[in-house]
Amino acid sequence: MEEIRVAMRFGNRFRGELISDDRQISIGKGAGGMTPYELLLGSLGSCYYSTFIDIARKMRLEYTGADILIRGVKRDEVPTMLKTAEMMVTIRGAKSHKGFARASELAAKYCSIHATLSHVADITLTLLFEDS
Repeated sequence: MEEIRVAMRFGNRFRGELISDDRQISIGKGAGGMTPYELLLGSLGSCYYSTFIDIARKMRLEYTGADILIRGVKRDEVPTMLKTAEMMVTIRGAKSHKGFARASELAAKYCSIHATLSHVADITLTLLFEDS
């Protein structure tokens, strides 16, 4: 099993750093900081895309890049867990649209963070194309 380790350092307010071996991200509300749910949705999108890249390569799909927009809604009830997440994936510069819907479905299926969050939230995925 692969061990993943991060550290966090905070002052006496909700401003801090998420620290990995060679990187860091500011955490907190306000300029430059990411909130917990921004980090969560970012984790969902980056895990999905990492998985998508592997599948697209195996399927020999050609494209120049992708944009991912994720909108999340939290429940009002405490604990205010994620209720829904809408993922809009725009594929840029695809030579053909064939195969991308299947690759997108498989990426959602095999992305571990998508699988984890889907136990508490309804996640929808929309696939769009932008020709270059």
